[in-house]
This record gives sequence, structure tokens and C-alpha cells, in this order.
Amino acid sequence: MQLDQKQTRADEALLQLGRRLHADGYRFTCVTPATQARVNARPQARRACTLRDVFGWSRPFPASLISADELEQLGAADVLEAHGELWRSRVRWSSLGDLLLVHSAWPTDSSDAVFFGPDSYRFAQLIEDHLRLSPRRVQHAVDIGCGSGIGALLIARAARHAQVSALDINPLALRYTAVNAALAGLANVSVEPSDLLTGITGTFDLIVANPPYMLDACQRVYRHGGGTLGADLSLRIVEQACERLTPGGTLLLYTGVAIVEGRDALLEAVRLRLAGPHLSWHYRELDPDVFGEQLLEPGYEQVERIAAVALTVTRRGG
Repeated sequence: MQLDQKQTRADEALLQLGRRLHADGYRFTCVTPATQARVNARPQARRACTLRDVFGWSRPFPASLISADELEQLGAADVLEAHGELWRSRVRWSSLGDLLLVHSAWPTDSSDAVFFGPDSYRFAQLIEDHLRLSPRRVQHAVDIGCGSGIGALLIARAARHAQVSALDINPLALRYTAVNAALAGLANVSVEPSDLLTGITGTFDLIVANPPYMLDACQRVYRHGGGTLGADLSLRIVEQACERLTPGGTLLLYTGVAIVEGRDALLEAVRLRLAGPHLSWHYRELDPDVFGEQLLEPGYEQVERIAAVALTVTRRGG
């Protein structure tokens, strides 16, 4: 109980900090880890000079740079750490349209890191395009592996009558999603611990997912997709989600795939799993070349590129 109360106080402090940043007009576009490392390696980037440096670029800062209230909120949220004579925030705040979302600071080395980056923006665009173009009214939706809650928040904001579940196996992701939902003023998002859809009942009009798709030696939850080249988690989502769609319901999967000698093994596996008259689907590349630095990692010796892809699956009959 004491731990729960401590977390509640910490999350409330984080929410108040987010509200203050939002009211002050703070904005930050989150980049890839490689770009972040290159920018922060510049001599002039060794020490924060602005709030964007503190809460976007994750740079160490003197206490005098931010207000006493903000420093107190960081401490109360338990996300303030000493960095020599300076301080450093263990969270970042990034913008998505007019939303502001809290997630883990760079570098995202910890096993429970909550990631946000360029994939998040592409995932958001996929969801927004579907919601704008689809005539179907969403009543029940779920965001599998919600991370910072992007999918759940976008659906909940577009369909305020809908019940939207945000699921993740990472407790920190669920906490940050709850903070982000409260900051957005959304009361129709519920956060629940779950390994994909395990233990979750019912069917859904819309299921969205942006799973990890890399091979990660440390097997960090936000990054490791499993299998030979990181595709296992994506395939598990396809298998479980398609069984839980209502007639006319849709799965939107944003993921990545390692291309070997021109072959897309994920597409080949999807073809086998989605064969039959009950499902219609569309698969497309959104970006042919992402996270090129990953090709230097063990296991990627035969991979020529990593592509960002989108799979849309609809159950017939709606």
C-alpha cells in the first residue's frame, strides 16, 4: 500500500510538471537515438541552456535553469538524479500535435524504458488516417503494447464515447500512459497489465499495435521483437488480434521488418496466417530504410535494410 501511495504521489507530481510545461508552450520533436547521440556529442550540447535541453535533449542542467517548482516536481516524481554538480531528468517530454507525452530519458538503456521517437510519429499518422477515412464507429478499442500511450490517446480523443484499453507488460509504460491520458483530459482510457491480449476479454472494433521489431542483446522490452530477426512479436499480435476483431473490426499494425536479399519474411508469414475468406488485408512499406545503425549489430550480417511497414486487417461481415 505504501508503495502504491508513493507511486501515486510521484505520478501526480509528473502530471503537474507536464501541465506546467504545456501551459508554458513547451514543444519538442523526438528524434532517433542515433541522431540524439550525434547532436548531444557537440561541444555546445554538454550542458542544458533551455527547457528543451532539459526535457527533450536529456542534457544535465544547473538547478538555477528551471524554476524551484519544477525542480520540486522532478524530485517528488522521483525522476531527478545528480550528475556531478549538475542535475538530470530521467524523463523526457515530447510533442505529438497538441499532445504532450512523458517517456524515458535518453539514453534508453534500462530494461523498463518507455520509448518514443520517429516510429511513434509514423504510428500516429497511420491511426489518424484510419480514423479519418473509416466510416465505422469505434465502441471498443485496444492499444497492445501501449508504451507512452500514443495509440490509445489518439483513439480516445477521436471517439470520446469509446472504451479504450491501453495494455502493456511494462508497469512503467502503464504509469506514463495514465499520466499522458490525464494530461490530455481523457477519461475514457483504462490502463491494464497484459502480455498482448492475455487475460483481456471481449472483442474490439479497433486494435492498434506498434511492437518492438529489433534483435536486442539486452532484450529490453521496448526494443526486442524476438525470433530470428525480431518479427516474432508482430506475428503473435496478428494471430491473437485477428481472433478478437468484431465483424468489420480492424487491426492496425505498425512494425518493422529486416529485409534479406530482397525478401520480406514478415510479409510471407502474414500471407500464410491471413489466408481465407474471413479477413481482408493490406500491407505496405511506409519507409524503406530505418535504423540503419542496427545493421552493425550481431545477427544482422545478412540484412540489407530494415523497413517500416503497416499491416491493416479487417474482419469481413461488418
